[in-house]
Amino acid sequence: MLRYVLQKAFWYLLTFVVAVAINFTLPRMGENNPVDIIMGKAAQGLSPEQAKLKKETLLKAFGMAELDDQGNVVYEREIDDNGQMKTIKVPKMENGAPVLKTVLEVNEDGSPKMIERQKVDEAGNPVFEEKPVLDEKGKPVMEKDPVTKKKVAKVEQVPVMEQVQAEHQDTVMVDQEVLKSDPKLASGLSQFFTYIGNVFKGDLGLSYSQYPKPVIEIIKESLPWTLAIQAPTIILGWIVGNLLGAFAAYKRGIFDKVFFPCAMFLNGVPFFVFGMLLVALFSITLGWFPAMGAYSPDIPELQFNWNCIKSVGYYYVLPFFSVFPILLSGQATGMRSMSIYELGTDYMKYAKWLGLREGKIISYVFRNAMLPQLTGLAQSLGAMVGGALITEMIFSYPGLGMAMLTAIQQNDYATIQGCTLMISTCVLVANFAVDVLIAVFDPRVKAGLQMGGK
Repeated sequence: MLRYVLQKAFWYLLTFVVAVAINFTLPRMGENNPVDIIMGKAAQGLSPEQAKLKKETLLKAFGMAELDDQGNVVYEREIDDNGQMKTIKVPKMENGAPVLKTVLEVNEDGSPKMIERQKVDEAGNPVFEEKPVLDEKGKPVMEKDPVTKKKVAKVEQVPVMEQVQAEHQDTVMVDQEVLKSDPKLASGLSQFFTYIGNVFKGDLGLSYSQYPKPVIEIIKESLPWTLAIQAPTIILGWIVGNLLGAFAAYKRGIFDKVFFPCAMFLNGVPFFVFGMLLVALFSITLGWFPAMGAYSPDIPELQFNWNCIKSVGYYYVLPFFSVFPILLSGQATGMRSMSIYELGTDYMKYAKWLGLREGKIISYVFRNAMLPQLTGLAQSLGAMVGGALITEMIFSYPGLGMAMLTAIQQNDYATIQGCTLMISTCVLVANFAVDVLIAVFDPRVKAGLQMGGK
C-alpha cells in the first residue's frame, strides 16, 4: 500500500513540476519579461536613478538577475567595435568629494607661464619689507619718533613679490568601465530553478496591477471565498447525489420517473447559465437575494459577529445554489446507472434469494456502485473549479475567479499565473486523495497490491 501511495505521489509531483514549468515559460516566450511589464507601469514619474534601483529590486524578487558574491546585480561591460572594453573619464572621489591636483600652466610655445605673486616663507606666511614713504617729489616723508622725539623717515610694510609659474587646481580624472544600462540576466535554467524554489517557499512574485502586493497575499485573501463555495457543494453534492441516485435505482417507480429527467436536464445546464437564471429570477424579478457581492456594503470590515455572519450567509445563497444542484444531478445520474447495473448482477439476485435484509442489499449496491463515483469525483472536481470561478465572476464574489478576472483585464500575468497554479495544485491534491481512497475501498486494487501488481 505504501509503495502504491509513493508511486502515485511521485507522478503527481512530476505533474506539479510540469505545471510550474509551463507557468514559468509562458510569460517569458515574448519579447518582454515580467519585470519589463511592471516597469512599464511602475516607473512613471521616477528619476533615472530611482527607476534603475526599482528594476534591480524587481529582478532580484523574480530571480531573473545575475548576482555577485555580495548579492548585488551584475552589469555587463560595453565593448567597442575593436573588441576592446569601453572606458570614460570620471572624477576620482575620496570621502564623497572629488580629488583635486595642482597643474602648472604653460604658454602656447610650451614655455612656463610666469606670474608675479607675493613671496611666502617656509611656514607659508607672506613676506613683507620696510620701505620709506616718499612724497610727490620723491623725498622721504619725515615723522616724529614717539620714543626719541626726533624726526625720522616714515616707513611702510610692502609685500615682497616674486616671479613664479602660473598654476591652477584641476579635478583628478580616472578611467571607468562603461557598463550596459540593463542588468545582466541569469540563464534560463538558473531562473527556472530559482522560480521553483520560490514556488515551494510560497513566493509567487509580485502583482502588476496591485504592485508591490505579493501574489500570495491576493490568493490568501481570495482562496477562502472560493473554498466556501467549492467545499460544501463538492461534499454535499457528492453525498446527497449518490444517495438519491442509489435510492432512485432501487425504488424506481414514480420517484425515479420524476427525478431522473430533472437530474438529466440539470446535468446538461452550464454553471454560468444556471447562475444567470437565478440572478434574473430571484434578484432582478423577485428581489429576494442580492445579485453580487459577498456581504453587505454597510459592513466596512469582516468581523466574527452575528450581523456579519448573517450578511455573508444571505449573500451566499445564490452562488451556492447556482452550483450545488448541477453537481448533485451529475453525481445522481452516474450513481443511478451504476446502481441499476449492480442490481442486475448475479450476486444481487443470489442475495435476494437468500432473503437478506433490504438494508444489507442496499449497502452492497451502494458500496460497489460508489467505486466508479470516486473516480468521477476527481473528474468533476476539475470541472467544478472552472465552474466555481465563472460563478464568482457572475456574482462578483471575491474569490479566485474575481481575482483572475481583474488580473486578465489589467494584463496582470503574475496574478493569473499564481491563481492557475493554485487551482492546478488543488486539483492534483484532490485527485491524489481520490486515488488513495480508491486503493482503500476497492478490493480489486487491494488484491492487485497484495499480488505485487500482477
